[in-house]
Amino acid sequence: MSDAEDPRVRYVKQDHVARVTLNRPAALNAMDLRMHEELAAVWDDVEADDEVRVVVLTGAGDRAFTVGQDLKERARLDEEGVPRSTFGSRGQPGWPRLTERFTLSKPVIARVNGYALGGGFELALACDLVIASEQAVFALPEARLGLVPGAGGAFRLARQLPLKAAMGYLLTGRRMTADVALGFGLVNQVVPAEQLDDCVEEWVQDLLRSAPLAVRAIKEAVMRSVDMPLEQAFNTAFAWEQRRRHSQDAIEGPKAFAEQREPRWLGR
Repeated sequence: MSDAEDPRVRYVKQDHVARVTLNRPAALNAMDLRMHEELAAVWDDVEADDEVRVVVLTGAGDRAFTVGQDLKERARLDEEGVPRSTFGSRGQPGWPRLTERFTLSKPVIARVNGYALGGGFELALACDLVIASEQAVFALPEARLGLVPGAGGAFRLARQLPLKAAMGYLLTGRRMTADVALGFGLVNQVVPAEQLDDCVEEWVQDLLRSAPLAVRAIKEAVMRSVDMPLEQAFNTAFAWEQRRRHSQDAIEGPKAFAEQREPRWLGR
């Protein structure tokens, strides 16, 4: 099957876990416009399906998570006079992309092996957890290409790193090893490549042990309040917290603890 016929994204749901694989290994999983269109349908389904409680996002093959935008496609679009993009993807295929899905309520784990460059690093920055192999490499090389990290890299990296450190990587395109990323707190865990799947599965199972409404409530509260004054955060109404607070699961947790058994989460 040719690259043109292959699905750009593999999407499998099983046992409350959605596994999303960027599927262009021969192109280091570079993201073209068709991949963004396929991803948009995936993220819509992830949010709509209450059976999905955890998402694992990764790249096919062992060379790259994704190297970001398909620059060969971008060069062709430039020749055709298609307007160049800037910050954000509004008006582009696949909008809103994961980097702009600010209300996605399910936790997303980035499983990173190999290169996470440009838009690939931006995808990882937009995920809730990042588990990386020792051979993972992160970078935002846009400045070296006459571009900007328009999928949130310029914004998220400056929020997730000390400012001077972020500027160093943003303005030079320097690469960051997995161990350096771990030291900065950009990833949750770094393991040898052969242990990566087992490590990701441990995180998946830990998330599945948590009540799904509590996870969604916590994610919403954290992501919405991170730039708020503390007093405002305490006085903000969070939609998923209202659902959790009045749910059966809020009763089930303490009841299971009192009865010394595992809770049975209903997600309602």
